[in-house]
Amino acid sequence: MKKIGLIVFCCLVSILSASAQYVAVKTNGLYDALTCPNLGVEFSLGRHFTGDISGNYVPFEITKKESLKHWLVQPEFRYWPVERFNGHFIGLHGYYMDYVFKKVDLPFGMNKDHAYDGTGYGGGISYGYQLYLSPRWSIEFTAGFGYGYFEYDKFVMKEGQQEYLGLFKTDYWGITKAGISISYFIK
Repeated sequence: MKKIGLIVFCCLVSILSASAQYVAVKTNGLYDALTCPNLGVEFSLGRHFTGDISGNYVPFEITKKESLKHWLVQPEFRYWPVERFNGHFIGLHGYYMDYVFKKVDLPFGMNKDHAYDGTGYGGGISYGYQLYLSPRWSIEFTAGFGYGYFEYDKFVMKEGQQEYLGLFKTDYWGITKAGISISYFIK
């Protein structure tokens, strides 16, 4: 965890210290609606390219028996046909996550009778559109499709106790990115 924090810190310092570049700080409203704290930074890599790194972190449990604890990092490289931060874009993204889910119904065959403690990683392609609001503000709509690999310990929940069922591995093809983000530009 410390290594990832150091890598993210170094990336942010190098991005913010670059001169003559645009930088946007953003939050994904879809995650916000799910009370999942998140933050993203997007930076210019030229007239038609940007780099984006976003993440979310949920350190708390819903109740003592229910948990959606996780953290996620999702970098993306974007191509803008017209110009950066304006209009349509296509992207190539990856992600890594670590999670502990208990007593919650989720897609991909995860149900509230079990607990899951594991990691996931993958990547995909994305498409999006950025809507200009003002020189400092915009709204971004994005969706991505791709592959994910999940490896987790699975437990059955019986009378408040967890019984270990084993190590499971799952391949996933489907939605790997979704967002309606509000961006603020630092110029």
